[in-house]
Amino acid sequence: MEIQIQSDSIELIDVNQLIPHEKNMHNHSPQQIERLCNLIEYQGFRNPLVIQKGTNIVVAGHGRLEAAKTLGMEKVPCLFQEFENEAQLYAYIVSDNAIGKDHWAQLDLSQINTDILDLGPDFDIDMLGLKEFKIEPLDNLDPDEIIGADGESGKAQITCPKCKHQWVKE
Repeated sequence: MEIQIQSDSIELIDVNQLIPHEKNMHNHSPQQIERLCNLIEYQGFRNPLVIQKGTNIVVAGHGRLEAAKTLGMEKVPCLFQEFENEAQLYAYIVSDNAIGKDHWAQLDLSQINTDILDLGPDFDIDMLGLKEFKIEPLDNLDPDEIIGADGESGKAQITCPKCKHQWVKE
């Protein structure tokens, strides 16, 4: 089966030329826009908006557009895409938001807890973009897995310098 690539290249477009799609069903809270602003400031604008070719209508990226405006950005990266019909366009608008939600995918938060140990003590867990993410406290772990006074368990006890939670790393 041949899959069609529906976009050509990324272009920088003036934010005032972009039109939010009237049927976008994804609501963005002020807290989410603030989080998006923080992420864009931290690592730049990595995910371009999807725009319906020939219309400047935003199909995906309404929250990122709002964050860009909040940050005072004049231009944002956009991918222009064509849709065969209104049904395909509408399906994309809804599926873009729904497919990554808890309906279809779940993050392995325990693995994230482990992975962040390797990112160093200065890593800001807020930059993960996870709502209400907390490092698993040491007191939620099995006491047999915590390093004893003899240090024989083979696991290291870690304390987050920001929130002071403790956990162990094998």
